[in-house]
Amino acid sequence: MEMTIFWLILFILLSMIEIATMGLTTIWFAMGALVATIASVFGANSIVQAILFIVVSVIMLIFTRPIAVKYFNKNRTKTNVESLIGEQAVIISDIDNLQGTGQALVRGQEWMARSEQEDGLIKTGAVVEIVAVQGVKLIVKEK
Repeated sequence: MEMTIFWLILFILLSMIEIATMGLTTIWFAMGALVATIASVFGANSIVQAILFIVVSVIMLIFTRPIAVKYFNKNRTKTNVESLIGEQAVIISDIDNLQGTGQALVRGQEWMARSEQEDGLIKTGAVVEIVAVQGVKLIVKEK
């Protein structure tokens, strides 16, 4: 009976956190706790309950999270820095990764820029594609 109460409280707590955050962070573990609660009601021992909690939580996380994230994020608009990825930029100062130099112009703003290749050299005037943003630096590749 004590374990049933423990799993039920854990289920309620995790569900409340999920409702409060709506971030798809604890729902998977809440489902694991629910299955462990049911197992406890039917008399399974504590080890079986804990294993069920872990197994169900991991299975839910692995198999349903990618689908849920895709479904919930499909209408999400990229903002700020995220929206730069995939855009074109013009190199306004030679990029030399070894020297740690280089700048690019995108949307009228100057950014520090580095080539995605370690020994990358890109000359002024080149048109590049932004592949990532690390801090205040654009990571670019030549088109």
